[in-house]
Amino acid sequence: MASISIGHDPTTGKLKRVSFYGKTRKEGADLLAQALGDLHHGAFVALHKLTVGQWLETWLRDYKQAKICPLTFDNYERLIRGHLLPTLGTIPLKELRPEHVQQFYNQQRQASLSAGTIRVIHAVLHGALRQAMRNQLVMRNVSEATERPSGKTRRMTPLTKMQVGQLLTAIAKHRLYPAILLGFGTGLRRGELLALRWQDVDLEAGVLHVRQTLERVRNHATTEPGKRTCLIFQEPKTEQSRHTIPIPADIAEVLKQHKARHAEEKLRMGQAYTDYGLVFCWPHGTPLDPEDFRKRFVQPCQQAGLPPIRLHDTRHTFATLMLKLGQAPKTVQTMLGHTTIATTLDIYSHVPLDLEKQAAAKLNLLFREAVSAP
Repeated sequence: MASISIGHDPTTGKLKRVSFYGKTRKEGADLLAQALGDLHHGAFVALHKLTVGQWLETWLRDYKQAKICPLTFDNYERLIRGHLLPTLGTIPLKELRPEHVQQFYNQQRQASLSAGTIRVIHAVLHGALRQAMRNQLVMRNVSEATERPSGKTRRMTPLTKMQVGQLLTAIAKHRLYPAILLGFGTGLRRGELLALRWQDVDLEAGVLHVRQTLERVRNHATTEPGKRTCLIFQEPKTEQSRHTIPIPADIAEVLKQHKARHAEEKLRMGQAYTDYGLVFCWPHGTPLDPEDFRKRFVQPCQQAGLPPIRLHDTRHTFATLMLKLGQAPKTVQTMLGHTTIATTLDIYSHVPLDLEKQAAAKLNLLFREAVSAP
């Protein structure tokens, strides 16, 4: 056995000592020498009874909750409680090893959890262990020694120009027609579309400003049935998400007509109208639930005989058509509100291939003309 002093307890003032045990005197001496070296360089981590689960909950509450948006907090909490705690939660934090984490990832993959979800779980665990290192609770971040499933980027299913026309014709008299049309024409995310206010739209200039989003999140203030979630308006996650987008002229005309109908509706409702200033809302002014809006989009798509598509595919359709029209990826990145152009190019890598084929055909013609030239 070897023992060293690591200072005094700040509460009791008593001397704190840590012991090491080896099978031989030399092994004990080696452990002591390593601990003394670590202590001298400020890298020593005292033994601790904290479990992985306890630390994950502490990290999420004390280090992340104030920094991330409510929806992201809900997602992190769901992944921790649903996946990390049942498998890794009871392991002492100081005893967590790379093989524990690797086996966990492998088991989750075998249980058909998507590669993308596992990568998000890894990001959560990696962040928590990185903070644990800063707090000198662990010597290293063992998640860095693991291999995550690469997976394939999901193939987007944008609508063709003909399918867009087919859908818009089918819902021309639908209450949500202006909202869906604007989604196709600007590439707005669902939360951005439903949080749009008239003060954010300049129909004369033909532009709109993304300044807030609408999300349904867990209501941590109550456990009362029926009130466990709530709708909240929040600022966009990144500065790039706060952007200005031009509105196609024909869509601006549709919005002007929608605004006139909206004003009439507001007058009819009188005091029963709750004014949030929203462009798209229920007849009494309250926000549309994002999930309800999604369901109301899927129904007319099915009635129009279109293949299964998601509401988010209006955004993909916008981006794909813009690229096929020859718009620069940087322009599309700005209009979509992506943080980096790499995100745009990664998601829409199949579109530039079409443009590359067109470029190759033009180059082929140039070579042909060069060879046939006298």
